[in-house]
Amino acid sequence: MGNTGKEYADGFHTAGKVITCKAAVVWGPEEPFVIEEVQVEPPQKMEVRIKILFTSICHTDLGAWKGLNEMQRAYPRILGHEAAGVVESVGEGVEDLKEGDHVVPIFNGECGECTHCESPMTNLCARFRVDPFKSVMAGDGRSRFSVIDRAGKRRPVYHFLNTSTFTEFTVLDYACVVKINPIAPLQRMCLLSCGISTGVGAAWNTANVKKGSTVAVFGLGAVGLAVAEGARLRGASEIIGVDINLEKFDKGREMGITKFINPRDCGKPVNEVIREMTNGGVDYSFECAGNLDVLREAFSSTHDGWGFTVVLGIHSTPRLLPLHPMELFDGRRITGSVFGDFKGKSQLPDFVDKYMNGEIKINLDGFITHELPFANINEALQLLSEGKSLRCLLHL
Repeated sequence: MGNTGKEYADGFHTAGKVITCKAAVVWGPEEPFVIEEVQVEPPQKMEVRIKILFTSICHTDLGAWKGLNEMQRAYPRILGHEAAGVVESVGEGVEDLKEGDHVVPIFNGECGECTHCESPMTNLCARFRVDPFKSVMAGDGRSRFSVIDRAGKRRPVYHFLNTSTFTEFTVLDYACVVKINPIAPLQRMCLLSCGISTGVGAAWNTANVKKGSTVAVFGLGAVGLAVAEGARLRGASEIIGVDINLEKFDKGREMGITKFINPRDCGKPVNEVIREMTNGGVDYSFECAGNLDVLREAFSSTHDGWGFTVVLGIHSTPRLLPLHPMELFDGRRITGSVFGDFKGKSQLPDFVDKYMNGEIKINLDGFITHELPFANINEALQLLSEGKSLRCLLHL
């Protein structure tokens, strides 16, 4: 993992020009990604164009590829939201970024000026917060990508989650680009675009896990294991991992999980097993599976009086929370967490610096289970969908 992107810091010669490059375009639900030649327009006012060096596939990309939510269906589209790269050029008005800066894109933007950004109570920006239904740029309502379609006509290619990283070059709003320490290895920094920040932040910022506390993590994908890593770093005394995929258990031990439960091996509801194991329930539970039945178990596994459940899974069904309001009267609480409650532009750079100087001893390498060339993106998607990878790093 020696490539940090330094070879791109000497300057691009494409500012103000349309760039033709390779991108993985999806033309319809569950259709294979097609590596197409796309044209990427220059950044407009308050926009940034970056060269993507590394990207990886998250379960959110997998869900969008499957077209699980009708309102997300905009095709052709460039998916992807977890990446790292280098600024190629900036549009009018962008002052905090310049050509050659090392950056990570973030799907949950931070303009730094709205009442939401100025509030310490939220990391949601009034204008650039995560929006799975947004498919164009905020400035003019247009796409910055285009491609020659199968009929030989040029047509727009839609954006995804403020980022669209499955491409050699992408255009983002300034609020969705985070400048980081240039000596930080971009291969690892790629993970901070989503999975690691979301999981670790949920443990640190959302739940504020205390030393000596007990934790249950439901769903041991990358986000769930990042939660476990965050809880371990906070000094949790017991971290229980729940998953039906036994292959996740070895990696879970590496991330600090102390006990494991396979629901298929239980003769009773998982929440009852956990409450028996922990003398009444865990202090914190994290639902990372995107399954309402699992969410019910996660909530019920916490201790009455103070149990706290954090929802991290992406729920695509129209079903509502499987809770009765009176259940909240016993002192248990439940909340959702977006991007681990990190304010991306103002807080991630400090996270990176502390990682680089050893203050944060997080096992980023442990999350990268596979590495492939960008052209093999369909293989990477298959590895994730089969539960065989945490993060497959794609080299562009």
